[in-house]
Amino acid sequence: MGKLQSKISFHSTKYRADSSVEETGPVGAVQQHVPVHTGTVTAVAALQPDLCVSGGGDKSVAVCSWRSGAVLQRFLGHEREVTKVTSTLDSTRVFSASRDKTVMMWELHGTPGPSQTFSGHDLVVTGLAVSPDASWLCTGSRDNSVCKWDIETGECLGKATISRNLVTHLCWVPGGPYVIQTSEDKTIRMWDSRELQVALVFPAKQHIQTCCDVSQDGRYCLSSSSGSAGQGGEVTLWDLRQTRTPVREFKGHFQTSTSCVFLPRGPALAPSVATSSSDSTVKVWDRDTGACLATLCLEGRGPLASLAACASSTLLCASGNSGIHVLRLRDGADLALEEVAVF
Repeated sequence: MGKLQSKISFHSTKYRADSSVEETGPVGAVQQHVPVHTGTVTAVAALQPDLCVSGGGDKSVAVCSWRSGAVLQRFLGHEREVTKVTSTLDSTRVFSASRDKTVMMWELHGTPGPSQTFSGHDLVVTGLAVSPDASWLCTGSRDNSVCKWDIETGECLGKATISRNLVTHLCWVPGGPYVIQTSEDKTIRMWDSRELQVALVFPAKQHIQTCCDVSQDGRYCLSSSSGSAGQGGEVTLWDLRQTRTPVREFKGHFQTSTSCVFLPRGPALAPSVATSSSDSTVKVWDRDTGACLATLCLEGRGPLASLAACASSTLLCASGNSGIHVLRLRDGADLALEEVAVF
């Protein structure tokens, strides 16, 4: 961080109690906090309105205030890099997947050790999704399998294996029993979690599918694609009521799109989505027109690994070598995306 810090102006920043960040220093200055992880941050997710959970190459899981950058709780127990983290909003439980082939559950107000360990995959766990009522957990792995777990008992309730289904991401469809899954076989699948059976297979894409997200109303799905030198790297919008053809594609990243999220609807913001890429850019798009509304380049910050939407105007971006970046959408004559803090 030494070279990076020497190039950044420091200023004091005051955080209000609402969902915005008020700057007291010059526009463009970035508030630096102590890094929450040593080295790579692999995943970040929203936890509560003011909190987030993250995991990294240091094998730890951290719960932080994204307003102040303060680490409120750190969990240790994984033997290898953490690959995914998730929770349900306002929950007191967080979940982490790891290259050590396990998933662990942690209690925010409990002991520092895991309250439950889910062991059953043969390779790194790369997909993690918890049901909206926090009763069930679905996991996916590079071992070509998807598992369903009882959260309270830790029992594996089912395991389904499909040849070449190297799972890259999982997300639960709000309000239903369905789970969306992306894969290195360029396929997006919808699973019915009740019997752990594939309910729907989307039309195959031309590139590896790296990530997925579902809108809060359960109507739309996003999937992101690998890419290189301007080929691929698109993010695709699907209507879950009709998946024969995609609604539209968001094209503009020059390398792999690593993460895609729906943004909460703000008072001055049309339905929008955000994407991150290995090309070090984060983009915000109009969901309904496909227009790119704002672009931020985090050049030199390493591959961008994961996005989380924490408020109608706040995004968190996990990076390969420079921590978690707090990004803000500023409304004006033109929508702008700016970095306001890093921790």
